[in-house]
Order: sequence, then C-alpha cells, then structure tokens
Amino acid sequence: MLDSTETLTAEHDAAQPTSLWQAVREAVRGSHGRDYTRGDVGRAVIMLAVPMVLEMLMESVFAVCDVFFVARLGADAVATVGLTESMLTIVYTVAVGLSIGATAMVARRTGEHDREGAARAAWQVIVLGVVVSLVLGVTGVLLAPRLLALMGASPGVLGHVSYMRVMLGGCASVVLLFLINAVFRGAGDAAIAMRVLWLANAINIALGPCLIFGLGPFPRLGVTGAALATTIGRGTGALFAFSRLWRAGGHIQLARRHLRIEPTSIARLLRLSGTGTLQVFIGAASWIGLFRLISTFGSDALAGYTIGIRVILFALFPSWGMSNAAATMVGQALGARKPDRAERAVWRAGLYNVCFLGTVGLVFVLFAGRIAGLFTHEPNVLYYATNCLRIVACGFLFYGYGMVLTQSFNGAGDTWTPTLVNLFVFWCWEIPLAYVLAFRAGMGARGIFLAIAVAFSTLAVVSAVLFKRGRWKAKIV
Repeated sequence: MLDSTETLTAEHDAAQPTSLWQAVREAVRGSHGRDYTRGDVGRAVIMLAVPMVLEMLMESVFAVCDVFFVARLGADAVATVGLTESMLTIVYTVAVGLSIGATAMVARRTGEHDREGAARAAWQVIVLGVVVSLVLGVTGVLLAPRLLALMGASPGVLGHVSYMRVMLGGCASVVLLFLINAVFRGAGDAAIAMRVLWLANAINIALGPCLIFGLGPFPRLGVTGAALATTIGRGTGALFAFSRLWRAGGHIQLARRHLRIEPTSIARLLRLSGTGTLQVFIGAASWIGLFRLISTFGSDALAGYTIGIRVILFALFPSWGMSNAAATMVGQALGARKPDRAERAVWRAGLYNVCFLGTVGLVFVLFAGRIAGLFTHEPNVLYYATNCLRIVACGFLFYGYGMVLTQSFNGAGDTWTPTLVNLFVFWCWEIPLAYVLAFRAGMGARGIFLAIAVAFSTLAVVSAVLFKRGRWKAKIV
C-alpha cells in the first residue's frame, strides 16, 4: 500500500508527457498541476522554455515590424526610435530589475509549495511597479526634448520629440506587463505570460501601420503613431494579465486578503530588485553609451545601428525566454532543496540556447546584407546595418550560455554576481574597447560593433567560471 507521498509521486510520474511533441503541446496549452521540481530535467526545461520562447518570439516580431514601418519615414524617424529606445532602457531597467526580484521570490515560494506567500509577493510587486512607473512617466514627458538633445540628436530628430513623450509617458504599461508576466513565470505558469504578450504585440503590430500611415479611418501620425500603437497594445496586455491573476485554478491567485502592504516582503523584494535593477542598469546604460558613440558618425550610422540591433533582438528575445526558463527552474529547485537539479537544468538550458543562437548567428553572418536590405534601401544606412548585424552575430555562440548563466544567478537570488560581472564586462571592457577601436584604431562604427561581440563572449566565459564555484546555491530568498 502506497502512502500519500508515494501516491502523489506515482501520479506525477504517470502524468509526465511520453514524447517531445506531447511536452510541447502541454507547454503551449498550459499545465496548472505540473510540478517542475520533479521528473526529467530536460523535459521540465523544455516545458517551461517553449511558452517563454514563443512569448519572446512575438516580441521579436514586433521589434522587427516596428522598425520596418518606421524606416519608410526616413533616417531621422529611425534615429528617433533608436535614441528613444536608448532612453527607454532606463524604464526597461527598472521593469526587469523588479521582475528579477519578483521571479526569484515567487519561484522560491512555489518550490516550497507556499501559494499564499507567492500571492502576497505578487501584490507587493504590483504596488511597487505602479509607484515607480508614475515617477518615470511624469519625468520623461517633462524632460523629453532635453534628453534627445543630450543624446546628440539632429534637428530633424528633435522634430519627432512627441514619439519620446508618448513612449515615456506610457511606461506604466511596460513596467506592469513585465512584472505581472514575471510573477506568472516564477509560478511556472509560462503559458499565461505567453498569451499576454502575444495579445499585446498582436494589437501593436496591427495598429502600428494604421496610425503611422493613416490607413482607413485612422489619422496619419507618422512616427508618433508607432508610439501610440505600442502603448495601447502593451496597456491592453497589462490589463489582461492583471485580470488573470484573479482567476481561480492557476499556479497563483490573488484575493482580497492579499491586498495589503507588507513592509517585510517589500524590503526583501527591494533588496533583490535593487541589486537586479543596478545589474540591468549597468548593462542597459552601456547601450546608451554605445548609442552616444554611434551618433558621432551621423544619422545614417545611427539608423543602420538601430536596424541591425532590432534584427539582432529578433534572435536574442527567444533566447531570453530560454534563460527565463532556467531562472524559474533554479528558483523552484532551490525552494525544494534540490540544488543539483538546479545546476543540471542550467547546463541543459545553456546547451539548447547555444544550439539555437549558433544556428541563427550563422544565418545572420551569411545573409546580413539581404536581411538588412529588407528594411532600408539607403546605401549608407544599409552599409552600417549590414556590418552591425554580421559582426555582432559572431558573438552569439558564446552569448547563448552567457544569457542563461546570468539569469540563473538571478533565479537563485544571487543578484550581486551578475551585477559585478556586468560592471566589469560592459563598462570596464566594452565601452573603452569600443572607443579605442572606433577612434584610436580608425575602425569607425565597425569598431563599436566588434566591441559588442567581444563583450558578449567575455560575459559568457566569466559567468561560467563563477557559476561553477556554486556559491549561488546557498542564497536565501
């Protein structure tokens, strides 16, 4: 006669998908009863990663479609998007930083089978997100012209300041979308996060050309229309995600009893998210520095760089999904006191990521000119976009592991290790190297692109050495 624990284990093992295709189907459909702290590690990684990869793939499609339509408005419009995106990295930094803490706390509580604790943590995340996004939004709207001028914008770019105002003013949609989806991922409900982002970006992609070019009954708003479409799409997604938190039957469910501020939980969240925010800010601010260096070569270089980076994001976003899956696996496995399982999951996810990014990187290297040609026919812009795409893609093979390892530290609650790695790699190494190659070695913008590829590779090697030491296994969240 089996006792209750053995019975649950037997039922769990019997419920495991018997084939890869069944695992993929269950992952997309969503499995509310799945326990990712038990069973085959590779299968668990796949089931978590599939919806996260599909979620990020939709984000990739949006990034490419957005710049595709904006590119029809000229180099100044594309440069405006590029400079605004560089400033939006501050918003993304806060959102991702908070989401690091959210994922770590919710995943750990889920691994401990503490559903109440997970729900309470989710509410603290939302409260913080609302407060922070309001401050960022008001500040961005007021300072938009000065921020563009500070980034070296040309007079033509300054004429599109309304784009930055809309994007920064509507940043609450970005922050809340990131945070609520991080809660779902930490709880192992990746399929919901996937549907949320698909809804947001589907609206965005459909509405973008209508508002940019004035199709049908919509007004022609130019590049500002792209900002409105983005804000409306993400705002809709955030509202849908919030509504799903209240539905019964999921991995995590909010109720009225959770709607209170808990200083202890907020302090713990701020400790994790504060370091996580600093970590992301270090990396994101380096992109601002690179944009500033690129802008010295004119709008054509800036537009080409923007196109190249958007195409690169097409590959990196799905890989980010695989990295998020590893972070969830680490957090839940440590909550269940299975550190060896956490480590196996990280190396397995890293292998999958290397296979994917290595293949995509090869395609980018071989067909960079043709891919960049889909977005622009201006010779100078095409030249810079092709070089950016081809050179940066050379670092993909290393970055496949680097992304997974960085997120795995965060999933364990060890946010300081990747923070210090980012500081070294991006500020003490990448920015100085980019300056030397671009201006001292006379390579121009190509030197900046090469510095990015070298930094990607360095990040992976340093992270692997630190991960092998295993100190992340002892972190308390």
